[in-house]
Amino acid sequence: MSQPGSDRVADAKAPVVLVVDDDAAIRTVVRWQLDDAGYRVVEADDGPTALRRIRDDHPTLVVLDLSLPGLGGLDVLRSVRGGRSGRSDTPIIVLSGRNGETDRIVGLDLGADDYLVKPFSPGELAARVRSVLRRTTPETADEAVVVGLLRIEPACRRVVLDGLEVELTPKEFDLLAFLATHPRHVFTRSQLLDRVWNSSSEWLGEATVTEHVHRLRLKLEADPSSPRLLRTVRGVGYQLVDDE
Repeated sequence: MSQPGSDRVADAKAPVVLVVDDDAAIRTVVRWQLDDAGYRVVEADDGPTALRRIRDDHPTLVVLDLSLPGLGGLDVLRSVRGGRSGRSDTPIIVLSGRNGETDRIVGLDLGADDYLVKPFSPGELAARVRSVLRRTTPETADEAVVVGLLRIEPACRRVVLDGLEVELTPKEFDLLAFLATHPRHVFTRSQLLDRVWNSSSEWLGEATVTEHVHRLRLKLEADPSSPRLLRTVRGVGYQLVDDE
C-alpha cells in the first residue's frame, strides 16, 4: 500500500470515489488503498459537504459513513436518492459502526448498494468498490429490454408498463432489470441476493428479496395477489414471464 508522500499520480480517466467520513485517519487509510487500486479519491468530512460534492463533482461511487456531523449518513442517502434537487443513482457503499439488521435494512431501503461494518479491511472495501462498479455499469447499459408489455431502459433507469412509466427505487429497478434479462429463468432468493445485491445472508437475509418482489408486484401487477408478470415458483424462487 502506498504511503503518504508517494509519487503515484492517478489516471485522469480513472473512476472517482468520494470517501465521506469525519475520521481523518479512516479517510487516509481508505485513500491509500483505493489509490493503489487505481481509483481517484476525493474526500468529505461532513454531511453537507458530501451532498455538495456529489451534486457538483458527480463521483463514480460514494463510500458513505453513517455517523457524520451536520447531516447524518442516512439523511445524505435519502437526499441523494430522492431529494428535491433531483435523484441520483450514483452507487453508494455505506460504512457503519452499527451491526444491527435494522440499520442495514434501512440503508438498503433508502438505496444503498452495499453495507460494510466497521472495523473493516481496506482491501475488502476496495473489493466491494470493484464489485459494485461492475454490477452498476453493465456492458449492455444502452440496450432496452422488452418482456411483454414491460419495457426497461437501463441507460436512463426507466420502466414503462403498457405505455405508462413506473417509478421504482434503485434496488427495485436492479432486481427487475436482472430478471428481465433472464426471462422465464427461475432464480432462488439466495441467487438473487448474490446476483442483484452482490451479497449474502451475512448482511442481508432472503426476506429482503421477498420484500422487494412484493413491492414490485404492487407497482406492476393489476392484482398483486395473483401475479401474471413476476411469478413465484413454489419451493424454488421467482421468474419474470411474458404477461401477454
